[in-house]
Amino acid sequence: MSSEPQVSLTSGGLLARNTIWNLLGTILPMGVAVVSIPPLVHALGLDRFGLLSLAWVVIGYFSLFDAGIGRALTKLVAEKLGANEEHSVPPLAWTSILILFGLGVLGGLATFAVSPRLVYGLLKIPAALQPEALRCFYLLALSIPTVTVTSGLRGILEAQQRFRLLNLIRIPMSIFSFSGPLLALPFSHSLVPVIAILVAGRVMGLLAHLFACFHTMPLLRHNVSLRRSTIWPLIKLGGWMNLSNLLSPIMVYMDRFLIGTLISVSAVGFYTAPFEVVTRFSVIPGAVTGVLFPAFATSLALDPERTKVLLGRGVKYIFLAVFPIVLLTAAFAPEVLRFWLGASFAQNGSSVLRWLAAGIFANCLAQLPYVLLQSAGRPDIPAKLQLVELPIYVVGLVFLVKAFGVRGAAIAWAMRLIVEAFLLFLLAHQLLPHRPGFLLRLSTAVAGGYIAIYTVTFPEGVVMRTGLLISSVLLFGFVSWRLGLNASERLFFTRRQIGTVFKITAG
Repeated sequence: MSSEPQVSLTSGGLLARNTIWNLLGTILPMGVAVVSIPPLVHALGLDRFGLLSLAWVVIGYFSLFDAGIGRALTKLVAEKLGANEEHSVPPLAWTSILILFGLGVLGGLATFAVSPRLVYGLLKIPAALQPEALRCFYLLALSIPTVTVTSGLRGILEAQQRFRLLNLIRIPMSIFSFSGPLLALPFSHSLVPVIAILVAGRVMGLLAHLFACFHTMPLLRHNVSLRRSTIWPLIKLGGWMNLSNLLSPIMVYMDRFLIGTLISVSAVGFYTAPFEVVTRFSVIPGAVTGVLFPAFATSLALDPERTKVLLGRGVKYIFLAVFPIVLLTAAFAPEVLRFWLGASFAQNGSSVLRWLAAGIFANCLAQLPYVLLQSAGRPDIPAKLQLVELPIYVVGLVFLVKAFGVRGAAIAWAMRLIVEAFLLFLLAHQLLPHRPGFLLRLSTAVAGGYIAIYTVTFPEGVVMRTGLLISSVLLFGFVSWRLGLNASERLFFTRRQIGTVFKITAG
């Protein structure tokens, strides 16, 4: 059995280019959103724009209706490709797509049924706007099968490492989500045509993903068949993955509700604003892990030693990319908040921002073992870990919020992520061939990072903090160069060959 496809799907150059495409696919739509939102607010008014914002969120979370099957399909197809079994992909793919369509229909019917209750009961929508809002929710319900099927098609492309093609679809779709509603404004200020445009965009995205799958894997066109034996593995894998997807948002947003309940609603703002800053850092590991998830699945099938190399490089590059940003944020948290939101936020939110930055640093690194466990067919491990930590986190969160206020919520969030990261690395490391010293070196590097973060936050004066920050960055650069990078990586950078990675249009 040849390992050539497995090697090509996990090659360093391909993974680097795909990571850059993922970053572009995330960052570019953000700029369009900044430009598009002001005219939408002006034209639609606050009430209708609030509903539009809710529609954006709802469309994003419709992917939960796929029950994790899209992600499971990525893993299983990647394994088939790594084992040179491309002929067995079509029955797996079409069976998955049929299941996803069925789940989407059920999700659409459920959303259709609860929409009147949402509009006329749970959501505080002005009476004059309620009939219009109900029609919008009905339109969104119709789009759910489109979203679930698209997740399956996207999974097939991810398994093939076709992230360039995926982002060439994703970027226009994301841009259209923000700019598309502007097309309706010259003709109507009703939200119904705006939502209709968003739904039409999803249909176009589905067709684009379908044609892309046919192009990259012609067997899908010629072998439309189903296989009953693949149903249970898909449901089992997808179920555990979906459980993690459900638990994570609960633990992410629970702190805000507790702050509003135990302190005050106004205090939520002092927590939410810093939180929105630090969570943007996860764009970097998200771009990396999106590429490494199918690469891990492929390499685990034939060459676990390659998986070990990919994990080590992924951790290293995420550390090198994220740590300086976290260090800078921690050093100048008061100044950042004062410039952005004013003196009140700087006074009440600086320590919150610093604790959250410490937590997100661990969380960015933890995304590597998290996806490794999923790609190894053990999504139950992180899901069970989250089930265990949820009640412990709730108790600790209540205690710390009562004791330290908003800062206590940030401390609880950060400590949860640090402990979770340690446990995930410990559990994922058991799946790989023996690698002496890896966890010790990683723990030493992370501990050194946290010492540096604490050091730059200790002085009150800006001048002293700036001096410590510069010293820490220089030391970080020296240690990273001498100990973090191996000889081939240092040679890569000194010869300025990194530019070849950025030739993303090379395919």
